[in-house]
Amino acid sequence: MEWYHRKAKEAYPRQVKELKATRRTVARERAVLVEVIDETEEGRRGDGHRDRLEELGRLADAAGAEVVATMTQRRKRIHPSTYIGSGKVEELTALAQANRAHVIIFGNDLTPAQVRNIEKAADCKTIDRSELILDIFATRARTIEARLQVELAQLEYIQPRLKRMWTHLSRLEGSGIGTRGPGETQLESDRRLVRDRITDLKARLREIDARREREVRSRAGALTVGLVGYTNAGKSSLLNALTGADAYVADKLFATLDTRTRAWRLPLHLTVLLSDTVGFIRDLPHHLVASFKATLEEAVHADLLLHVVDVSTEHVQADLDAVRTVLGEIGCEEKPQLLVLNKADLVEDPVHLDLVRRACPNSVTASAKTGMGLDELAREVTERLLGPPTQVTVRAAVCDGRLLAWIDRHATVLEKTIENGEIVQVIRLPARLAAELPRVARE
Repeated sequence: MEWYHRKAKEAYPRQVKELKATRRTVARERAVLVEVIDETEEGRRGDGHRDRLEELGRLADAAGAEVVATMTQRRKRIHPSTYIGSGKVEELTALAQANRAHVIIFGNDLTPAQVRNIEKAADCKTIDRSELILDIFATRARTIEARLQVELAQLEYIQPRLKRMWTHLSRLEGSGIGTRGPGETQLESDRRLVRDRITDLKARLREIDARREREVRSRAGALTVGLVGYTNAGKSSLLNALTGADAYVADKLFATLDTRTRAWRLPLHLTVLLSDTVGFIRDLPHHLVASFKATLEEAVHADLLLHVVDVSTEHVQADLDAVRTVLGEIGCEEKPQLLVLNKADLVEDPVHLDLVRRACPNSVTASAKTGMGLDELAREVTERLLGPPTQVTVRAAVCDGRLLAWIDRHATVLEKTIENGEIVQVIRLPARLAAELPRVARE
């Protein structure tokens, strides 16, 4: 027996090494991309929609896949068995074999039956858009919270897609009195384990949600600003430029998943808390929205949202619509927002930038890389948070140093005279600070 255990222990590292060498992941696979366009939906979107195949290619690139071929199809009705129809499946099979593809990636969400039917016909692993995004999220998760959220989203995705993997364990029979019988199938056992794990993850995430809610409530006296926007719009770069943070920045989709909050010093000696959030994307899977609700809690409780959009792209309107849809799903559609046209330094055609500005008149054009427009952004945020400037006349005793110092810090003095031993000043300050002036004068 000791000899057996020693041999098993010696063989274990070799087996693990062989398993890692033979395991195929998206990061090392040749991919064929498939995008099915609903003609009725395309008509509703109009001409300003984002190129879905281009976006799918960027998602595949973010996952590390090598795109070797693409296929598009327009359909009025989805085929219930294979999504694209038997004829197109044959064409897809030939395309995958000709390019020695390891994986077929659909830009649409497929049912478990459709995935199985395509895999069986094409003899090639098939994944849909949601599974691809989950794979990217799994590689980007760094904190414990993000890893738990990703695992929960993955389990909720694969739960209805479980299938039997071991035919020799088709039945697990009991070994004691009262337990013998047909037992439960391996598939039933897997489903039970997944359900138990989902329950455990939800309980742990509820504890994290409670701690985050306490953190948010502890900031009740501070003004908060949330950064939201399409993935890769430059939110983390903007956070770094405005606050001096060291958030990770990369030109890739979903570069960061974790929320960062930093102090941002604004004009009039105002300090707010600026929070970055996970990037959005078109048709963000609902289970991801639910799993990352705690991460998006910063946006839900923010006093102002900075909606960051990459103005250098040709599909600005499509990105705006996608973000607004997700904001509606988390209950932030009525939250005060300021549109920030970021990456203005990358715009090659001035006409394009002018057209976007005209379409979005109440926006700020900026560049986190060069610093252009950041001062204007700070002034606009200050006005949005504190209200428009108002003119007030204040009388203060010459010896009231506290009130005079407060006026110097937060207001602009327009006129200043001395009458009967009092200093009379005509000042301009934001409406919110003007409302606090009587309280400061009494103290």
